[in-house]
Amino acid sequence: MPRRVPAWERSEPCDDPPVTTPFTPTLRRDGFTLTHYFVLVVWGWFLYSFSPSVPLLAEDLGVSKAVGGLHGTAMAAGAITAALVLPHLIRFLGRQRLLVASLVTVAIGVTCFVLAPSIALTLPSIAVVALGGNIALSIAQLNLSQRHGLAAPAAISEANGAGSGIGLLGPLAVGLAVGIGWGWRAAVVVAVVLALTVAFAVSRLPRDVPGPGTQARDVADPVPEGPLVTSSVSVASRRLAPGTSGLLVALVAAMTLENATTYWSTSLVLERTGADASIATATTAGLLGGMTVVRFLGTTLTRRFGADRVLAASFVLAIAGWAVLWTAHTPGVAVAGLVVAGLGYGAQYPLTIALLLGIAREGADRAQAVATFVAGATVGIAPFLLGAAADAVGTHTAFVAIPVMAVLGAVGVLLGVRNARAHGLL
Repeated sequence: MPRRVPAWERSEPCDDPPVTTPFTPTLRRDGFTLTHYFVLVVWGWFLYSFSPSVPLLAEDLGVSKAVGGLHGTAMAAGAITAALVLPHLIRFLGRQRLLVASLVTVAIGVTCFVLAPSIALTLPSIAVVALGGNIALSIAQLNLSQRHGLAAPAAISEANGAGSGIGLLGPLAVGLAVGIGWGWRAAVVVAVVLALTVAFAVSRLPRDVPGPGTQARDVADPVPEGPLVTSSVSVASRRLAPGTSGLLVALVAAMTLENATTYWSTSLVLERTGADASIATATTAGLLGGMTVVRFLGTTLTRRFGADRVLAASFVLAIAGWAVLWTAHTPGVAVAGLVVAGLGYGAQYPLTIALLLGIAREGADRAQAVATFVAGATVGIAPFLLGAAADAVGTHTAFVAIPVMAVLGAVGVLLGVRNARAHGLL
């Protein structure tokens, strides 16, 4: 007689006996969900106010741009450290306490960063910010995945949209603060106020993650002992779910595309269009704009077509955007290419994370830690490699790597999803 599958092992929220009618996921934007959206707002503000401030920081401290670029390496180190300690900290503190602590860590790190008088102090400060920020992002995405079940791809996509949306204001705030004589630090330090405010809001949330009941777990206290934990969580922690490898390849591709383009598209526009530095820098807003739009369309797109199909299509759209950007000879066409590329890029990270957490089931904590490690390592390596290639062969030629990575990402999605479906995980 076939084994009766308990509800917590199924991919969709249902009661025994299994529901045979079609299930349409509904995204509920309640207070719990919106509070977690604001976790990504904190990170988005810091990231996109910090990045344009790096040249100004290098000038203030009297160091070269190459030395200033080490802050990106420090961020990658913080992200990798976060991945290594995340499962252990969740086990000992619980998600809610850890989320509050990580946001406070961001506030402390940003405060130290803006007050630091030398590069010897700004670099470790940024590593601390990245440590807290990546832990906060990971827990927010884990909680949204648990809260929303089949609607998790839409929720995680919208959360990332909130982060990239606020990112559009970050560079403007830096420019305004510099223009009125307050200096770039006045814009970056806003992240401290945001982080502490969201930390307080998180501390007021209920102990349990409200959700459809598929993976109910107390997020305020350490993971309790019990049959479910010992039989399922421990096994999942030793072996990642089928399909994970393909989706991790897609994650590497997604992070490479986004970060390499963010870092070096300005150089490409300068090289190919003859625009001045201010216009070339402003074209990056087209990329962020496209990313934000598609992330807020996540609910509609994933409900209608499915997260896996939208993710695969996003890599194809990224190639289309690259083709427009790569052949552009005017700033206007370059912006159009970046907008199209952003419409592809914006779906890639959140949907890859959502699918990874969805197939991981009770091993979601470990899957998120592995994803954080892979993403952090990619952020630290990919822009450097593309920059080195640009130094050797020119930015235009080096950008051929973008469609190659997009094809690799699409293949990773297709193979990963096929493997997960073969094992009944999707």
